[in-house]
Amino acid sequence: MLRPVAIHCVLSTLLSLWALCNAQSDSSPPVIQLRLDGVKRKHYEGRLEVFYKGEWGTVCDDDFSISAAHVACRELGFLDAQSWLPSAKYGKGEGRIWLDNVHCTGGEKSLAQCHSNGLGVSDCKHSEDVGVMCNQKRIPGFRFIRNQANSEETFPVQVEDVRLRATYSQRKRVPITEGFLEVKDGGKWRQICNEDWTEQNSKVICGMYGFPGEKRFNARPYKLLAKRRKKNYWGSSVNCTGNEADLSECNMGRDIVLKGNSTCEKGMPVVVSCVPGRAFAPSVNAGYSKAYRVEQPLVRLRGGALIGEGRVEVLKNGVWGTVCDDNWNIRAATVVCRELGFGSAKEALTGARLGKGSGSVHMNEVECSGFEKSLTECYFNREALGCNHEEDAAVRCNVPAMGFNNRLRLNGGRNPFEGRVEVLAKRNGSMVWGTVCSDSWGTMEAIVVCRQLGLGFASNAFQETWYWQGDVSADAVVMSGVRCSGTELTLDQCLHHGKHVLCPKGGGRFSAGVSCTQMAPDLVLSAQAVEQTTYLEDRPMYMLQCAHEEHCLSSSADTADPSSYRRLLRFSSQIHNNGQADFRPRAAHHSWVWHECHKHYHSMEVFTHYDLLTLNGTKVAEGHKASFCLEDTYCDEGIQKRYECANFGAQGITVGCWDTYRHDIDCQWIDITDLKPGDYIFQVVINPNFEVAESDYTNNIMKCRSRYDGQRIWTYNCIIGGSRSSETEEPFPGLHDNQLSRR
Repeated sequence: MLRPVAIHCVLSTLLSLWALCNAQSDSSPPVIQLRLDGVKRKHYEGRLEVFYKGEWGTVCDDDFSISAAHVACRELGFLDAQSWLPSAKYGKGEGRIWLDNVHCTGGEKSLAQCHSNGLGVSDCKHSEDVGVMCNQKRIPGFRFIRNQANSEETFPVQVEDVRLRATYSQRKRVPITEGFLEVKDGGKWRQICNEDWTEQNSKVICGMYGFPGEKRFNARPYKLLAKRRKKNYWGSSVNCTGNEADLSECNMGRDIVLKGNSTCEKGMPVVVSCVPGRAFAPSVNAGYSKAYRVEQPLVRLRGGALIGEGRVEVLKNGVWGTVCDDNWNIRAATVVCRELGFGSAKEALTGARLGKGSGSVHMNEVECSGFEKSLTECYFNREALGCNHEEDAAVRCNVPAMGFNNRLRLNGGRNPFEGRVEVLAKRNGSMVWGTVCSDSWGTMEAIVVCRQLGLGFASNAFQETWYWQGDVSADAVVMSGVRCSGTELTLDQCLHHGKHVLCPKGGGRFSAGVSCTQMAPDLVLSAQAVEQTTYLEDRPMYMLQCAHEEHCLSSSADTADPSSYRRLLRFSSQIHNNGQADFRPRAAHHSWVWHECHKHYHSMEVFTHYDLLTLNGTKVAEGHKASFCLEDTYCDEGIQKRYECANFGAQGITVGCWDTYRHDIDCQWIDITDLKPGDYIFQVVINPNFEVAESDYTNNIMKCRSRYDGQRIWTYNCIIGGSRSSETEEPFPGLHDNQLSRR
């Protein structure tokens, strides 16, 4: 008796043989139409669907290959495929399964030309629906050809490119928010007739250009211009609902009958006018003097290298938490992007692609219609059972073309991600490239440069660049005194000397430089570990000589009797790397400092600051921890330790690992010998001097409430910086459970 698996194999073989014979006897393959559908995270990916005989159906993943994906993507107007995904990864389809056991060589012009069981011949279920991810670049000159026999059906718009062609007066503005809409079709730019154009269509176009919404405009000057322009209309109408992330997701109706240039007799070419988000709105002086800050109380982005990208976090009951990536798609991502003042989403990222968060997972299985004003209005499952921070959702949003990278460049480096920083500035009536004085140049300034150039995170800030190619004279400096907070969009938004350049050391070898990277570490302290291990110890001075040499005691210890005692507030610190890259000390092995008393090397002279503050913020006691042994103490399951500092080994913290400084180690304390009883704030800051660049510095600080009665100490309510709407113990404003839509 044949087993079910054997029967399946026999049937598949017979079907394949029948299809091969049938294909050889029929030289003209049927005309089909393709589209991408399902739970999509990008507009150029999705479940592969076929339109045939008036019905949409799917493709089975049996024998499907990257060659078949290439054919499908090219048929859809993309250059090729990036990958394909089996087992209904984009959700199960409906209706017929039109193709099964598809075999392509990769050179076919249509999926219908590939060998298969034949259209409609399949033994698959929709749990086997195949999906593809295409290259987002379109084929130059590609023209979408529809099955004219099915002209009642609507199909995805397939165009090479879209642009807003601004009037002469609008071209001087940055960003360009208004102009004639043109689509590139068949290698030519064409206008669209405005007879059936809707506000929903304009909203989609604005989203693609990085703007959250559309607005009305003065049509009179455009009517006058349209009369003088050569008319070249596109032959299709567009019908968007307004919740699409890209024009390619909209439907187009029947072809408009082209009659020379009289296609739009009752109207004029489409004009689109968009509203920029707050971060990109020109000021009165047409400049951008204010640094970028998200002024959004309920949703924020964290961990992204560039403007408009990051891990999605939601404020609930005063506490920030993440979003689980179950069902996370481009529609929900677009709601987030528009809410934050950007355009539609380019990508809906899953699997903590932009780093893991901490704390609670607030939302799971999010479902948005696309018309919500905030992600918190979408339906979702409040119970994030089974979700962890390895499933944190993230987004990449469309942002306006600001031309920021045209004002800055890197020169002399070994690759495009490093070099001497050069700024385009006006000198003696002409625009010239000049260098930046390296006085006060540091990580925060490098962060802004890398973001402005779209090169990711800063990995290093250089104050000397003599080793890079190209001679630079001392008088080539055009910018000095640069001080950045790290949130600025451009370097000229940072504080600097303006036109009056002052560089005491001169330029040349002391010009500022940077190196950038696509990924960065992110250190987060465990507040729970601190709360659970805090205690007091009275230790004799004669046992603290090494710690005294390393300045780990308060100043009164300098004159203390050797037989006296110091009262130490001890605790353990557990520092996790939740980022995308290993945390490595900035200094190389050869520059580490040897401490004879403790017999170890310091790779970073100050790795953490420990402080006790009064309730009004005055510092009354302090400590610090040098990174004498920066290593992987423990790691998440499946992650291998890389760093072990014993015997002058490599120091660092691997992604997914943590370094534990035990409470019984020297200097893991604050000397409170001179402290009076009372209520205080206990504060720990990791990487306080920003020696190593991270993807997020807001979570490097921890604050606790602390009460000292002269004999005992209590530490409670420890909060990681940025985890709440306010770092006080007062009730926190924000989103409450009854404000969240839930199933």
